[in-house]
This record gives sequence, structure tokens and C-alpha cells, in this order.
Amino acid sequence: MPGLLPRRMMPQPLSLSSAPVIVIGAGPAGLMAAEALSRAGVAVEVFDAMPSAGRKFLLAGRGGLNLTHSEPLAPFIGRFRQGGGEAADAVAGWLRDFGPDAVRDWAAGLGVQTFVGTSGRVFPTEMKAAPLLRAWLHRLRHPDTPGAAPVRFHMRHRWVGWAAPDTPDSIAAGACPESAGGTFCFESPAGPVTLRPRAAVLALGGGSWPRLGSDGAWVPWLAQAGAEVAPLAPANCGFDVGWSPHFAERFAGQPLKNVALSFTGGRGRRFARRGEFVLTATGIEGSLVYAASSLLRDEIAQGGHATLHLDLLPARTPEQVRAAVAHPRGSRSLSSHLRSRLGLAAVHTALLHEVLSPAQLHDAAALAAAIGALPITLRAPRPLAEAISSAGGVRFAALTDALELRARPGLFCAGEMLDWEAPTGGYLLTACLASGARAARGVLRRLAARPVSES
Repeated sequence: MPGLLPRRMMPQPLSLSSAPVIVIGAGPAGLMAAEALSRAGVAVEVFDAMPSAGRKFLLAGRGGLNLTHSEPLAPFIGRFRQGGGEAADAVAGWLRDFGPDAVRDWAAGLGVQTFVGTSGRVFPTEMKAAPLLRAWLHRLRHPDTPGAAPVRFHMRHRWVGWAAPDTPDSIAAGACPESAGGTFCFESPAGPVTLRPRAAVLALGGGSWPRLGSDGAWVPWLAQAGAEVAPLAPANCGFDVGWSPHFAERFAGQPLKNVALSFTGGRGRRFARRGEFVLTATGIEGSLVYAASSLLRDEIAQGGHATLHLDLLPARTPEQVRAAVAHPRGSRSLSSHLRSRLGLAAVHTALLHEVLSPAQLHDAAALAAAIGALPITLRAPRPLAEAISSAGGVRFAALTDALELRARPGLFCAGEMLDWEAPTGGYLLTACLASGARAARGVLRRLAARPVSES
């Protein structure tokens, strides 16, 4: 059975009686959970499969760490309500406890000042993730709060599931599949390691960027533990269109700026926004596409494809476009005509040639309509491993408000491994931090309800 080690592989349990809580996953959610527990005086052991902490966090901040967003809390929370349901309500609760202002205060407490960019996004003054992460890890190891407990880190310790309930060590410890934590099993450079904490926080990430540790290997183990898990899917992702070889070779990497993207899904869900994105060898990607990606992905899953519409000249009225297209062009080529009358660049004209038939290109009314609403049919989202983040994960019906698994009390989940998603712009990171804080509060309540003398 996935996640259970056979008896012959079971080592002696590692004694961590002085550390009642473990956190598995050293990303933002796991580190925030560890910090909240540490400040409450709880000894915490953090385990991660990678050689160092926060690797995805560092890569995400390589071009400038977008910590959060400066908009007021109500519209900030509204960014998570696109899909509705339990996930939106749960995330709203986390953010009311630990929202964007709290993130900025937390960073300031680490000696990292922030500023608001022109888009409203919040960045560290130095723009880099590494100084913040170094300060954070130092404070976790050497807390500056009276009564706080130092956090210990165990890197290159890959969690591989729970011990089978009939192995000698688990029987001696009183383990069973329904017990609070069970016997956790790790692979480490020194060999197999097992331990039985009184509570555990899983912050294992989703399925994007697997080379940095978020590989989704935990999915069958959580399902085995009684949690309902939604399939992991790409979020904030690009899409395949299927360009012709000529178009792909010539225009891959070209940006489309100051365009408007609109989409109406089969369930009546709508998206309309101006911005920019990039043409790729296989399709499209970029900020404007990412903003609509959840609707586009779900439409493809339901119907096999999704058709969006691009307004190549959103600053022009339809009447202006029709008049310009209909103006006699004489001996000029169509591309020269559109460039002189409307300012369309070669990439715009090439996109029109890629999508429209020759008859449409030579029909002034059809061409003008396409410039204002060019249909682009998407065939598939790009693979999960390429996505900025992931959707799917542990469903909220399987969790209490404290993010504790109903089927396995004492086991908490946080971060991107939960079934929610967020747009880019600092929203994902803020909610991951907030979920870690929420899980830590749940652990503290669990420990308070079960005295230390109990086991």
C-alpha cells in the first residue's frame, strides 16, 4: 500500500520526546507554522527533502520577490472568490487573521523594509528573496522572543509515508492507521528514520516545479489517511494553441502588449481584462493569460477546448477600426495598410493571418470585427510541472477550520497542498503564510487539550 513501509525496512524509532511537533516542508507555509509554534514555546523539528529551505520561494523571487499586494483587505480576499465554495470561505478566514498588512509587519520584524510598486504589488526594498529568507531562518534557529523555542532543521529528509500498523516498532508505540500522527518514516543520508510526534503539520506544496521539491508524491498517502484529495492541476499557467510552424518559428517569444482578453465559460463565468502576454512556440503565456487560467483550464477540462477573444486595439472604438480597415489601401500590402492606419505591428498582422481565412482577411467588415475580437482556441494547459502554481489538493471538507484532518486528528495541512488557488501578484504567498499560521494555532489548541504527560 502506498506510503507504508514493509516490516523489513523499519528502523528503530528516533526519539524526539523534547519536540512534540514536526513540520514537513520548509517552504513559506511550513516555516510560518514553525515560527508560530516556536514563539509559543513549542519545540519544533522541520523536515524537508531538499538540501536547503525555501528553494521555490527563492526561485519565485529571482526577478523581484512579490510578497503581497497593497489593496484593501476586502478586494484582496475577493481575488480568491472566483471559484467560490469552501475554498474561498476558508482562505478568507485565514486572511482576516493574517493578511497583507500582517505580511508587511512580519517582514519589517525581520529587518526587511517593503515598498508598493506602481501596480500595487508589495516588494522588499532590495527586491530579493535571499536576504529575507536568511533573516527568517536565523530567527527560527535563534529566536529573539522570550520563551520561544529554537527550531531545528533536518534537510535531505524525505518523508515516505507512515509505518505499517503491524510492524514491531509501530505496535510498541501503539500506532494504528487512525492514530493522531502515526509513525512517520523518512529517508535520510544516514538511512531510514522514524518518529512519532504528538502533532504534525504537512506543508508539502502542490505539484508545480517538482525539481524544487513540490512533486505531489504525498497525494496517495493522504488519500490513504482518509483525506479526500482533488487531482492536482496547473494554475497560473500557459496554454497550447497549435501554431503553424512558420508562425511559431518567427514569433515565439514576442509580447502582445496593451491588448484585452475576454472569455465566457460554459457556466456563464466571465473574464475581461486589459494587459499583456507572450506568444510561445506552442501557444500563449504571461500575466494576462495567468489571470484567466483557472476559467480556461476548467473549460478545457469540461469541453476539450476553450476559445478566448482578443481585442488587439482596446483603445480604439469599433467604428474607428471599421473606418480604418475600410479605407482604400491602393497598392499597399495589408500589413502596411494596417500599420499605417491602425498602428498594428507585424506580430498583430501575423496573428490575424494565423487565425483568419483568406476570405476573412479580404472582407473589411470581418477583418475589423476580428481585430476587436480575435478568437483564439486553446487546446490544453501546459503541463503541471511548468505551471507557476497548482490547483487541487486536500479538499476542505476533509479538514476542520483549524486545517486538521478529520480522519487523523493531530495531523494538520497547510499551503499549496490544499485545494485552493490564487492569482499572481503576491496573493499566493500571502495565503500560504496565513495558512501556516492557521495550522499552527490549531496545533496549539490540540496540544493544550492533550497534556504533555499524555502520549
